[in-house]
Amino acid sequence: MRRRTAIGSSGLALTFPYVSKAVEPPKIKIGQIGLGHPHAHGKLDAIRKLSSTYELVGVVEPNHSLRKSIRDVRFIPEEKLLGSNDLQAVAVETAVEDLAKTATRVIEAGCHLHLDKPAGPNLSDFQKLHQSAASRKLTIQMGYMLRYNPAFQFLFKAVHEGWFGEIMEIDAMMGKKASPDLRKELAIYKGGGFFELACHILDAAMYVLGSKPDKAQGFNLRTQKSSGDSFADNQLVVLKYPRATATLRCNHNDPFGFPRRRFNIAGTQGGMEIKQLESGHFTLYLDRSRGNYQRGTHSVQLEGGRNYVPEFEDLAKIIRGEKKLSWTPQHDLAVQETLLRVCEML
Repeated sequence: MRRRTAIGSSGLALTFPYVSKAVEPPKIKIGQIGLGHPHAHGKLDAIRKLSSTYELVGVVEPNHSLRKSIRDVRFIPEEKLLGSNDLQAVAVETAVEDLAKTATRVIEAGCHLHLDKPAGPNLSDFQKLHQSAASRKLTIQMGYMLRYNPAFQFLFKAVHEGWFGEIMEIDAMMGKKASPDLRKELAIYKGGGFFELACHILDAAMYVLGSKPDKAQGFNLRTQKSSGDSFADNQLVVLKYPRATATLRCNHNDPFGFPRRRFNIAGTQGGMEIKQLESGHFTLYLDRSRGNYQRGTHSVQLEGGRNYVPEFEDLAKIIRGEKKLSWTPQHDLAVQETLLRVCEML
C-alpha cells in the first residue's frame, strides 16, 4: 500500500494510509427518438433524473404537437443525433409500428438500445435487428416495465432459487376500460389490446417458465364488431408447457381492469400472487421456510408504483461492462414470436 509520511510536533514520523479520491465514470451520452409511445414521457423523465449517469444529447420528434408536451429539452434531427460524437445509447419511443425500423438505424449507428414494447408488428424486422446488434456486440434492452418492478424482481429471484418447487401454473390479467379514442388507436393492430398491453405479462410468464411454450393459443374476441368496431377487446391466451400451463387475459371493457391486474403462480412447494400488478404488494405461499420467511402465508409490501429509473440504471451498468442483461436475445425473440402468434399476427 502506498503511504504518505507526516512529521508530528514531537519529531516522530507518523504514517497515514494514502486515500485516493474515487473517480466518477464519465457520463453516458444518450438520446431519445420519439414521443409517440405511451411510455415515452416516463422514459425521458427517468433519463433526466439520472443526470449524474447520463448526458442527454437530444430528443428526436418531428411532430410539433408532440414536441409541445415536453419542455427544456433539445430537439434535434435524427441524423444529427445518430451522428453525435461518442453517442453510446438511444431510447426508441416511437409509435409501435415504427419501433423496430427506427431501432435498426440506432444499432447501425453503433449505439446500445432501449426499445419499448412490443417490438413492432412483425417478426422479421425484430430478427434482423438482433442479428445486426449481435454482429456489433450491442445490447438491446426491451422496455417491458414489469421486469424491474420490485415485486417481480422478488418473484424472479424466488423462482430461480427454487422456492416454489416446480412451477405448475400461471394465471395473470392485465386489463382496462378503453376509451373510444383508444379503441380506434389500437384497432390498427390485429392483435388488439393483448398485443399492445398484455405483452408485459406474456414476457413475465415466459421468463418464469424459462422457454418458448410447446403450444400457444389465443382467443381474440371483438365484442363490438356488429357496430363496426374491429378492436380485439376481450382476449385469452393459453400457453402449454410439458408440465405447466399459463392463462393470460386482457380485457379492454373492464371498468375495474386496472385494480384487478394480477400475476399469480403456483408450484409444487408454494406460490405467489402479485396484486395489484404494479403496487409492490404480493402474497407469498410457502410449504417450508425460505430465506427470511417461515412456512405459511405472508402478505408483503415492497416499493410500488411505476418507475422507469431502474431500467436505465441497469442499462448503464451493462454499457459500462459491469454486468450482462438478465434477459437474453433468445428470450426476447421467443416472446415476440409467441406474442404475434397468439394475436393472430403471424
